[in-house]
Amino acid sequence: MVMTQNSPARCEAAASFALPKRRRPRATSGSARLAALLVSPTLLVLTVVVLYPTVVALKDSLFGTPGLDPKTGFVRDTDPFVGAENYTAIFGDAGARFWNAFWNTTFLTFTTVALETVIGVAMALIMHRAFQGRALVRASILVPWAIPTAVTGLLWRWIFNSDGIANALIGRHVLWTTEGFHAKAAVIIADVWKTAPFIGLLVLAGLQVIDKAVYEAAKLDGASALRQFWHITLPLVKPALLVAVLFRTLDALRMFDLPYILIGAQKTSVETLSMLAQDQAANVRFGPAAAYAVILFFYVFLIALAFVRLLGANVVGDEDTGTAPKRGRWLPRRRTAVAA
Repeated sequence: MVMTQNSPARCEAAASFALPKRRRPRATSGSARLAALLVSPTLLVLTVVVLYPTVVALKDSLFGTPGLDPKTGFVRDTDPFVGAENYTAIFGDAGARFWNAFWNTTFLTFTTVALETVIGVAMALIMHRAFQGRALVRASILVPWAIPTAVTGLLWRWIFNSDGIANALIGRHVLWTTEGFHAKAAVIIADVWKTAPFIGLLVLAGLQVIDKAVYEAAKLDGASALRQFWHITLPLVKPALLVAVLFRTLDALRMFDLPYILIGAQKTSVETLSMLAQDQAANVRFGPAAAYAVILFFYVFLIALAFVRLLGANVVGDEDTGTAPKRGRWLPRRRTAVAA
């Protein structure tokens, strides 16, 4: 076969020589040993902090509460082995408190994270703009996140007191720290006030790496501010935003200290799974407490796994595997010259 100077076969051959396929470097045995050595301290810490307590909780959840043995009539000195009874009990009449805590945890988590995401993005956009006094605004926005949660609970408990600032502003006498939906509202308001700046801080970090030339090109094309936000800002800050939402979701699922201090213990309206497990352990019911803690652990694990599988595919772009974030309309594209 004879190829002319401008034939398609000649051009294809030239393109193959001009753009060789990239191959991933293979890890040698020496680099693998070095990687294992560097990662081993982290794995050791995770084993001590995470794996060992999880295994102990699984073991303790298979035992019941010491009490009167119906077979012998004597009081047991040790915890009786009950198998999966602590887990199956949540599906009976005694499981009403567990399911109430489960739905409270789910409702508070998704409500607070949704509000924090919207408010956090708005905070990031405000902190990103150039104006006089921006440093003071940034510091004031980040102050709530720096306050310890216990102090935040006491602060908002004073605000939501019967004669506090909240009732003075709305002109009504609401008992925020008692049973009812207003107790959930108090926890949501306090949690959003404290942790929305965390999402705002991570989104701000994503905004600062966006090239201004992208916005200038969009303005030349006649894009409005809303279209710039929807087609440029959100796609480019998506990795940082997804990480922030994931961290906040996992943290909110373990919510304990804020409702415990703000509203109080054994309040049906705001009792979470962490509060229920702590209450059972405080009453020397270590078996059910361990079972509730194990269920909460797997609940958090499943939420994290689903989040990463469904929404986290483009958190880290990788052009070699085809998972690079999609380019928006106004994103500059790379041009490759092929010598014919």
